[in-house]
Amino acid sequence: MPSRRHFLAGLTAATLSPIRGWASVGAPDFLAAGLFPDGSHRLAGLNEQGETLFSVPLPARGHAAAAHPFKAQAVAFARRPGTFAVVVDCATGAQIAQLTVPEGRHFYGHGTFSPDGTTFFATENNYEAGIGVISVWNADSFVRIAEFPSGGVGPHDMRLMPDRQTLVIANGGIQTHPETGRTKLNLPVMDPNLTYLSLSGTFLEQISLPRYLHKNSIRHLAVRQDGLVGFAMQWQGSTSEHPPLLGLHRLGEAPRLLSAPDKDQSMLQGYAGSVAFSADGTAIAITCPRGNVLHQFDVTNGTFANAHALEDVCGLGAGSDGLVFTTGTGLFGTLTGLSPMIRAHAHCQWDNHLIPIRHPE
Repeated sequence: MPSRRHFLAGLTAATLSPIRGWASVGAPDFLAAGLFPDGSHRLAGLNEQGETLFSVPLPARGHAAAAHPFKAQAVAFARRPGTFAVVVDCATGAQIAQLTVPEGRHFYGHGTFSPDGTTFFATENNYEAGIGVISVWNADSFVRIAEFPSGGVGPHDMRLMPDRQTLVIANGGIQTHPETGRTKLNLPVMDPNLTYLSLSGTFLEQISLPRYLHKNSIRHLAVRQDGLVGFAMQWQGSTSEHPPLLGLHRLGEAPRLLSAPDKDQSMLQGYAGSVAFSADGTAIAITCPRGNVLHQFDVTNGTFANAHALEDVCGLGAGSDGLVFTTGTGLFGTLTGLSPMIRAHAHCQWDNHLIPIRHPE
C-alpha cells in the first residue's frame, strides 16, 4: 500500500498539467508569419541570428501574432480584414483554440496578453456601428468575456505599457466594411489618434495629430522601457505630399513628429510598415516596403540618421545590441552599425511583422 505522503504527491502531480514554456521550442526571440515554398502559410519562431527554430501551420495568410508571456503559445491573426485568430501550441503545431468574433465584427491583426497571461486583448472593427472595439478573452479557455471601446475608428496595433496596467492603441481612423473589402470609406473625415486605456477599459489619455495631418493613419507601435511610445503612420492623402511617418509620444506630453529630408521622405510612398526602438533605446526606425528602405532616427534630438536600401523590408524589432529586420525576400538581418548585416536567408517570404517574445527573468 502506498504511504499517505506518496499518495498526496501523486495526486498533486496528476492535477498539474505540464506547461511547455518557450525554452521547449528553443527559446525564440521573435515570431514571424510567412509564405513557405510548399504554398503553406506558417508562423515561425526565430532567434537573433535569424535561425528558424520552429514553424507551425496557419489556415491562411497571417499578419501579426501575440506571444504568451510564459507558455509556448501564440495567437496568430489573419491579414486585415480577417475573422480568424488561432491559438497555436508552438511546440506541437496543434491548434488549441480559435477566436470567433460576433456577427458584424472583424479583427485588425493585432493583440496582446495581460502580464500574468490570464487575459488576452484584441483590436476589432464593429463595422456596422463604425467604431473600434477592444475585445477581452479568457486566455485559458479563450472565451470572450468582455469588450470596451478603443477610443476611435480602425484600431490596428495595440501594446502593453511598461507599467503593466495600461494599453496604448493605434486608432488608425480609417472606416472599412467587408462588403467593400479594403476600400477606405471615410477619408475626408478620418481622425486617427493614440488612446491610452487601463486594462479594464478606463480612458486615461488621447492625442490626435494636427488637423492638416488628419489623413495620416496611425498604424503600428513600439514602446520603450521608460514608456516612450513610437508610432508609424500611413498617409492617405495626395501622393505629391510627403508628411512625417514616424512619431514619438509620452503620456502627458505633446507628440513629436520625425521626418527625413524631402528627397529621402519622398521615396517612402507615404507608407511605414513597422516601427521599433533599438536595444538601448537611443535609436528608432521604421521600415518602408513600398520604398524598399529602412529609416533610422536619433531619439533624443529627433534627427534623421540613415536610410538603408533593403528590398521589401517590413519586419522590425530590437536585437540585443541594435535592430533586426526581415524582408519579403526571406532575409533576416541586423543593424548595429552603419550598414545592415544579413544573418540568414530563409526559403520563404516573411510577412509584415517581427513580434518580440519576452522571456521571464
